[in-house]
Amino acid sequence: MGFSDETVETVRALYPSLADGHAYLDGAAGTQTPQPVIDAISDAYRRGLGNVGGVFPASERSTAIVAACRAAIADLVGGLPNGVILGPNMTTLTYRLARVLTGPGDEVVVSRLDHDANVRPWTQTGARVRWAEADPVTGELPVEQYAELIGPGTRLVALTAASNTLGTRPDVAAICEIAHAAGALTFVDGVHATAHGPVDMHALGADFYATSAYKWSGPHIGAVVADPVALESLHPDKLLPSPDTVPERFELGTAALADLAGVTAAVEHLADLVPGTGSRRARLVASMTAAEEHELALFAAMMSGLETMPHVTVYGKPARRTATAFFTVAGTTPQQVAEHLAGRGVNVWSGNMYAWELTGALGVRDSGGAVRAGLVHYNDRSDVERLLEGVAELRSTRPGRT
Repeated sequence: MGFSDETVETVRALYPSLADGHAYLDGAAGTQTPQPVIDAISDAYRRGLGNVGGVFPASERSTAIVAACRAAIADLVGGLPNGVILGPNMTTLTYRLARVLTGPGDEVVVSRLDHDANVRPWTQTGARVRWAEADPVTGELPVEQYAELIGPGTRLVALTAASNTLGTRPDVAAICEIAHAAGALTFVDGVHATAHGPVDMHALGADFYATSAYKWSGPHIGAVVADPVALESLHPDKLLPSPDTVPERFELGTAALADLAGVTAAVEHLADLVPGTGSRRARLVASMTAAEEHELALFAAMMSGLETMPHVTVYGKPARRTATAFFTVAGTTPQQVAEHLAGRGVNVWSGNMYAWELTGALGVRDSGGAVRAGLVHYNDRSDVERLLEGVAELRSTRPGRT
């Protein structure tokens, strides 16, 4: 189904920043923010906020905002509201949970496909580390290796639902099944995946599912979603007076309350990308399915254009992926490519994308990484055309030369 041209125009009109005329192909690093989210945050401040748990109206509003945010994230990923741990970002939350879930004497399995935020927190706890390798040619994360890597001593398996660099969507469900058969827990990084299609954390087999709202049109808030029953058995370090309830005992300090209102608005925005009826969860599945189809249709044109250019090398060719391209241009550094495109109003990133292990395996980490261009639901055909035109110019022109 995807999006009609009319839907694309309607969606784009909700994003004030798109009016600057730039092609925002940097969504994998953080999306733009639609007006309903901006309004929700402003309205929360305008009405007045207090810390949660009080008996006066401003505090009651804050308590309601937190509850609504948990419910919205739960609907987005297929979890339960009282299993939603909120925090400033995924990295902070992963470090916090790593110290609760693993430690010296445990064994963890991490992958070289992952963003470093789902690698280093686990390798720095003192646990024994086993590595799952990504295929440097295809960009796949072969399932078969996990049968050898996971054993009776494995405490936790950390893996990504989608590579933020190559877009690879591993067979998470199959890997989690192997982990669960051995009695291991699974921690799935859904930061990149959540923006690009419907999510069902239980179908994936994720015991813990991490996401960040700023990757799907929300403010800079992170969340980890888990079974509340599983959280009851975990006891993180915390301040003595702070709540000992689940999920509150995993949350340090006072929340960014107005931003939490923006998270709820972002989920509502995603649910309304295409007309629909039924529960918010049902509308989210329908909208995000259409968004994924829209992105992949544009991505096919992007990849076709890049792959036909003899001066461009595109990395990875996974069977299932998000609309994310990672490439280099002969004779031009990734930074120069990004600068050249920025001069033409096209926003992309260059470097290692915090995929430290993966870019090392690809052989590009120490030479400046590569260029990443990604599509999200508000991108259109003109964004792709401008990228391809800018990259094509580099066949004969180098930034800084005349």
